Amino acid sequence: MDKHISVIIPAFNEEEAITKVIQDIPTDFIAEIVVVNNGSTDRTKAFAEQAGAIVLDEPRKGYGWACLKGIEYLEKNGADIIVFMDGDYSDYPEEIQKVVQPILEQHMDLVIGSRVLGKREKRSLTPQQVFGNWLATRLIRLFYRARFTDLGPFRAIRSDKLKELQMSDKTYGWTIEMQIKAAKNKLSFCEVPVNYKRRIGVSKVSGTVKGTVLAGIKIIFAVFKYRL
Repeated sequence: MDKHISVIIPAFNEEEAITKVIQDIPTDFIAEIVVVNNGSTDRTKAFAEQAGAIVLDEPRKGYGWACLKGIEYLEKNGADIIVFMDGDYSDYPEEIQKVVQPILEQHMDLVIGSRVLGKREKRSLTPQQVFGNWLATRLIRLFYRARFTDLGPFRAIRSDKLKELQMSDKTYGWTIEMQIKAAKNKLSFCEVPVNYKRRIGVSKVSGTVKGTVLAGIKIIFAVFKYRL
């Protein structure tokens, strides 16, 4: 039986990149592309609609808020597998099939696209991102006995398993929450190497001192929060 595979793209002021992201997604493999407009003040929404995506508005700022909005929509639409990716064109959308493949062929529940295992364009990840990934994945290994190399946003998960995780983080801790809860709930998971390039525009998290500090605090806090 064919699987209903959907994509969620949280987007905040990505007018320069969002069209490229949508156009590079293999539409013969994907049932629908859902862009969640997370309070953009530019033409992100209009460009996403013109490119053929379903656009939802989530005015509450936060990556997690945007993801939850997309999930709520897809739960009513019957998606079997949900792919998450960023709207800044740093991922390679054409690699979606590679990320989903272990779910289809190996019965995995969750697949993380690892930028660490793939080829990265020079300066595509900031030093603070590299260190944050290294620290967070080692803490997950130490406390949850789960081996990851990356907290990368490019990932795929079975929708029924995602529902079991009862995701709740509204901001920077979304990706690590999913990985920790997957380990705690004993989901089957793996990583596949994905390539990564410098994003279009400036990151709202790693591109600012405030964003970097807040994201770092949130990630470290999450490691201990979910042990309770």
